[in-house]
Amino acid sequence: MELRHLRCFLAVAEELHFSRAAERLHIEQSPLSRVIKELEEELGARLFDRNRRGTRLTPAGQVFRKDVHRLFTILEQARENVRSVASGRQGTLRIAVSDGAIEPRLSAWLARCREEEPEVEVQIVEVPLAEQLRGLREGHFDAGLARADDTGNDIVTHAVWHDPLLLALPMRHPLLAHAQVPMTEVVRYPVIACHAGVCEGYCRQVGRLLLGLPDEPNLVGHATSLNMMLTLVAAGYGIGFVTTDQMVACRHPDVVVRPILESNAAVLKTYVLRLDANDSEQLSRFIARLSPP
Repeated sequence: MELRHLRCFLAVAEELHFSRAAERLHIEQSPLSRVIKELEEELGARLFDRNRRGTRLTPAGQVFRKDVHRLFTILEQARENVRSVASGRQGTLRIAVSDGAIEPRLSAWLARCREEEPEVEVQIVEVPLAEQLRGLREGHFDAGLARADDTGNDIVTHAVWHDPLLLALPMRHPLLAHAQVPMTEVVRYPVIACHAGVCEGYCRQVGRLLLGLPDEPNLVGHATSLNMMLTLVAAGYGIGFVTTDQMVACRHPDVVVRPILESNAAVLKTYVLRLDANDSEQLSRFIARLSPP
């Protein structure tokens, strides 16, 4: 089995059309079909079903596609590592960030990493949680930061930051009469929810907090960013949940915060995520810097 076989397979698997795949590879369709046939004979399994309705992957083909994609990802990472070492560096770490976990501490962590191990390049990519988990499993990322810990048995999670949740309130809101707001009072007012597709882990944690209340909260809107949530709070659409660091990063002159009375339960946790099999010493050193000294 040669790399050209795998490249041909991947092109057909992604296009699901032999003619388009051949054009993409700059070859004729006939030799492409022969390569796929050779590959199927070597593997002892059909990878594609072809009929008048089109081309589709067989179950074996679907599994093979994931493995081939992972292989090419590893090859590309190997190229990056060689280029990095050749340019004087000693490798690259790819870190995914989800659930709005971009905050001042992340900047401080990156600065510390650059100061203590400048020869290692740290690449940060902001992605939805589902994409982070898929990327960890497929080898696209070395580790990730997210607000979720229910990620499957193959992903190891470790809480690195714990932030008390605060209530974000518009000016002259009735709840400002409380120095610490009881959660039982929160459900009397509309709560602005964040979009689960954008901040999935954050939504899970806030959802668990609200789920434990005797009355069902009135969730209104689904803000796609912290800035949008604070804008809606300032306009009087409802109240929201934030942390001190989030308010520092996104100040809004017409939003006031109050601590929550049940502060022990109202905590937003940020987790570092890594594949169970990933035990690189270099990665472990970088992760250790996430926790406060």
